[in-house]
Amino acid sequence: MRTSWEQKLDQTLTKVGLRSTSQRQIVYSVLLDVRDHPTAETVFLRAKQAVPEISMATVYNCLDALVKCGLVTQVNIHRAATRFCPNMQEHGHFYCDECGKVFDISMASPAGMINIPSGFEPLQYEVSISGRCADCRDWEIPG
Repeated sequence: MRTSWEQKLDQTLTKVGLRSTSQRQIVYSVLLDVRDHPTAETVFLRAKQAVPEISMATVYNCLDALVKCGLVTQVNIHRAATRFCPNMQEHGHFYCDECGKVFDISMASPAGMINIPSGFEPLQYEVSISGRCADCRDWEIPG
């Protein structure tokens, strides 16, 4: 019996003219299992645990297909490696400069917080904030 995310993956890929493959299923499951905004390299290492013969090129191709069909977004913060996020709700990201972790942050509508020119219709927005996460801030040594 197929899980709901496998059915969603199959339907979404089919809708854009792509096939659902076992490699795409593995890569998507890696992203859903641990929602820590992994890089392609991290996805590769995790997928390799389940499918030792998977290649880095295959992982890149799978990530590209998942982004193109709208199941995953790319998260680009500073000059760091691109990360991938399966949370398709509108949200922003907080990047910890100390530990490098990326956290989802819920956001209000951009129309309420950004002065959008008259007549413009926002369809998507990206917000990233950097600083220190609570764990790293707590480790700060008092001066």
